[in-house]
Amino acid sequence: MRPFNYSNNWEKLLTPDIVALLTQIHEYKGEQSLFIEAKADTLTRLVEIAKIQSTEASNRIEGIYTSDDRLRTIIKDKTAPKTRNEREIAGYRDVLNTIHESHDYISIRPNMILQLHRDMYRYEGYDIGGKYKAADNIIEEEDEQGNTVVRFKPVSAWETPEAMENLCNEFEKALGIGIIDPLLLISMFILDFLCIHPFNDGNGRMSRLLTLLMLYRAGYIVGKYISIEHLIEKTKESYYECLQESSFGWHEGENDYVPFVRYMLGVIVAAYRDFSDRVRVLVIGGLSKPERVAELIKNSYGEITKSQIMEKCPDISRITVERALAGLLSSERIIKIGGGRYTKYVWNRDR
Repeated sequence: MRPFNYSNNWEKLLTPDIVALLTQIHEYKGEQSLFIEAKADTLTRLVEIAKIQSTEASNRIEGIYTSDDRLRTIIKDKTAPKTRNEREIAGYRDVLNTIHESHDYISIRPNMILQLHRDMYRYEGYDIGGKYKAADNIIEEEDEQGNTVVRFKPVSAWETPEAMENLCNEFEKALGIGIIDPLLLISMFILDFLCIHPFNDGNGRMSRLLTLLMLYRAGYIVGKYISIEHLIEKTKESYYECLQESSFGWHEGENDYVPFVRYMLGVIVAAYRDFSDRVRVLVIGGLSKPERVAELIKNSYGEITKSQIMEKCPDISRITVERALAGLLSSERIIKIGGGRYTKYVWNRDR
């Protein structure tokens, strides 16, 4: 069986670009902690938006959909799921809430991972959750001609319990040394978890839930306010490319963690940047909502879309944003670029 040895491998990850990403994350973490202490009540709306985006994005990556209205009522637990997709969405919602509320008490051990997987499938009518795969599985993809090809063959079913035990033991051991940055260990763990592919179904969603859990336990709680799953969905082509690149030679212990680690750290940096941007908009004192929209466009570098404005101002409705944009255009304070779904706006600095 492939050995796990993070204690010997982590120094290979200290490339200049990865060190730069780690430095940025550490700086952002300090800034976020100070803001949360001072403005905790201000962030309630960000938490609600992040939960919706996380549940929607992580399931949508796996082809699990429902309507926007149904999604919101399910996430708020105001209706019972009707379809299989909705049952899976409700299960993800429950595990996400558990991680938000109890992450300090959920250790990274096989029995806890099995419990989280069980809860993710709690609304299914058949007994699928909380069990490792009973048969070998393979990861397939279609090439440009539509032919199905095997991209990766995970650990066999009979080896999976031991592999998961070894994986969790190595993570705990490496973390206990105290000299390895947890961000590196978390990214390595998730790559190995995906290569083991321990379940018949739900491996991708579990990997994203475990990412949040381990980040929270390490003190990086940006995912509570900005959806990391949403950022992964937006860059899923890069995600799959880096996953494939880092899994090559995995069974022989010769794989290169760097591409996947670099990708994951980049996503975390992007989450912290989004947090800073949204906080800046939320706490602009004394401004009306239209004035906040104007301030956001004015302080943006280059062009910005209506969707981006709404992402950064989650407490402002679409209608209010559209009215604000119309008013700014009428007064020539902003310039409209393009049209239709590709419309962008930029501050008129010549006015």
